[in-house]
Amino acid sequence: MTKKTTYVLVHGGWHGGWCYKRVAAPLRARGHEVYTPTLTGLGERSHLLAAGVNLSTHVADIVNLLRWEELTDVVLCGHSYAGMVITGVTGLVPERIRSVVYVDAYLPEEGQNMLDMVPEPFQKSFQASASKNGGLIMPPIPSEILGVNPRDRAWVDAQCTSQPYATFLECVAGRGAVERLGKRMYVYAAGWGETPFTAIYERLKSNPSWTLREAPCGHDVMVDMPELLVELLLEAAA
Repeated sequence: MTKKTTYVLVHGGWHGGWCYKRVAAPLRARGHEVYTPTLTGLGERSHLLAAGVNLSTHVADIVNLLRWEELTDVVLCGHSYAGMVITGVTGLVPERIRSVVYVDAYLPEEGQNMLDMVPEPFQKSFQASASKNGGLIMPPIPSEILGVNPRDRAWVDAQCTSQPYATFLECVAGRGAVERLGKRMYVYAAGWGETPFTAIYERLKSNPSWTLREAPCGHDVMVDMPELLVELLLEAAA
């Protein structure tokens, strides 16, 4: 009998817990416990979007989930921007985390914010997008730019909501705690060209304590290749 694992799957920028539907269902069918929280101000919680929502808010979202659902020995997964979130969470409650899975995600050093890790063209694009909206929010990036498969682009675009810009500006601590975990995996989406995550993946190649995997698809691995992500999450729990 397969040992039950608790998974907490955290979505990236502009997304919501909805994006993990195709991953959560098969994991639950195998008997695992799966949480797909939506961060404050996004998805079905988009009515809570406000200027004060920042990275600390989103870290607290997940820390509070772990606390009040009494979750321990968790496989904590973060996609894209959520690499910042799960790093902060691990820094605060490392005793609750079994392993972390970064899915085409930002992996900050101590005291870095997200904009520190993106190439200048991306920085300018994010800044311009926010400035058009009072410096507070960024409308969603079209899914085509993220390499989402053509069949699912309309669905992803309809589901995505604006991102609080402050979430990209706040620094985070926790990388040291991440490196002290027993198991760490990075999943690189290799099917959408040179991206902000290429450099992170290349740097990790020299660190034997990380398990590295590639997904031959666009940025939204949980949408494009959910079956592969399920298998990788099972591997991260082993």
